[in-house]
Amino acid sequence: MPMKIATFNINNVNRRLPNLLRWLKQVKPDIVCLQELKCSDAEFPAQAIEGAGYHAVWQGEKTWNGVAILSRRAAPIVTQRRLPGDRKDVQSRYIEAAIDGILVGCLYLPNGNPQPGPKFDYKLAWFKRLNAHARKLLQQDIPIVLAGDFNVAPTELDIYPTKSWNDDALVQPASRAAFAKLVKQGWTDALRELHPDQRIYTFWHYMRQRYERDAGLRLDHLLLSPQLAPRLRDAGVDRAVRGQQGASDHAPTWIKVK
Repeated sequence: MPMKIATFNINNVNRRLPNLLRWLKQVKPDIVCLQELKCSDAEFPAQAIEGAGYHAVWQGEKTWNGVAILSRRAAPIVTQRRLPGDRKDVQSRYIEAAIDGILVGCLYLPNGNPQPGPKFDYKLAWFKRLNAHARKLLQQDIPIVLAGDFNVAPTELDIYPTKSWNDDALVQPASRAAFAKLVKQGWTDALRELHPDQRIYTFWHYMRQRYERDAGLRLDHLLLSPQLAPRLRDAGVDRAVRGQQGASDHAPTWIKVK
């Protein structure tokens, strides 16, 4: 049986809990990386998620950010609760755990807007730290997935044809260059590997009927280490989840590995 690994920016885990539980029950992913929990550690709905059949580890943050890893298999063994490289950075944007022989890094990269400015500087600095940490991870020579909301549409193929986003941090040359530099270390962009020429989106803004018009962006990515990439069998987006009542503005993005 292939293992299904998903990433899902839930955009407030307590507000979207019915949506999350419905999706978990229907799809039964083995491993799920969640971002934008928007709750403190104490407010995380651990009991409901356990009731759905999942172990969970999380790093909450009141009001903003927050990341979690869920597992239907073995309980995750946490290896990191912060992205290394800046002790002063207290934002909850990274958690990493070992599950069934795979190291899972769950990340929520800074949005970076408005740009230029301090928020964009923080985005690029965080990206630089991620690239440094990812390089060290590759040296371990083990199966690894880096999954999450990278807040980057890597190419023109990853955003609907428009000029309205031209000034946005998500599509800036510096953001795209940082993502390209990361992938070039030896990571495989799973969705793009299996769908090289297809317009696939993972995020649709709530405004102007963007979902209904399929005016989306691909911001959520799963990057596979050279030890995991050959085991890739399938990849996709559960687009319909975005269309449900009370949905997050992101849809779950997933891979199946042997």
